[in-house]
Amino acid sequence: MDFQDVVRKRRMVRSFESQPLPDDVVERIVRNAQRAPSAGFSQGWAFLVLDGPEQTRAYWDAVGPTDADAFRWQDLFKAPLLIVCLSHKHAYLERYAEADKGWTDRSESHWPAPYWDIDTGMAALLMLLTAVDAGLGALFFGVPPDKIPMLREAFGIPAELSPIGTVAVGYPKADDPPSPSLQRGHRPAAEVIHRGRW
Repeated sequence: MDFQDVVRKRRMVRSFESQPLPDDVVERIVRNAQRAPSAGFSQGWAFLVLDGPEQTRAYWDAVGPTDADAFRWQDLFKAPLLIVCLSHKHAYLERYAEADKGWTDRSESHWPAPYWDIDTGMAALLMLLTAVDAGLGALFFGVPPDKIPMLREAFGIPAELSPIGTVAVGYPKADDPPSPSLQRGHRPAAEVIHRGRW
């Protein structure tokens, strides 16, 4: 698929068929995530790949909505692939304490933004784009903060890794309704793009 078509077709899909994904597609999605940029090539990310109904059910049991029956997007539970995106701040602080960087105090004050989360988010975007390129649908959604301890316990996630969100991937249902948020439309380019100065 042409890259511009991938970008244009990318949207958040919330209704999936339960059909499993080919192993090579799952591998391509995960490998492409590793191609994301990272400050100092720190690669301070990790991905918990949950493939198939048994593994994804364990995710929803740990973090799913409290009242699953009243959940608006029931077919989200059918997504055959969930990838939890985890950032590793310590990897960045350690990398930038190395001789070629030289921030030996490992202070977060050197960072204008949490690049460990930003870079992990870029990896998530590569997963979303890869899914579209493979003819699939995908969704990025956050993990409620109060559910993070349950997620850690359910899957043995180390304390130094922070979940920034989950990517759901699968074959989209034909009747997947677009998010009501899309009614807002894209902001005009003149509001967000400033050339030369503000």
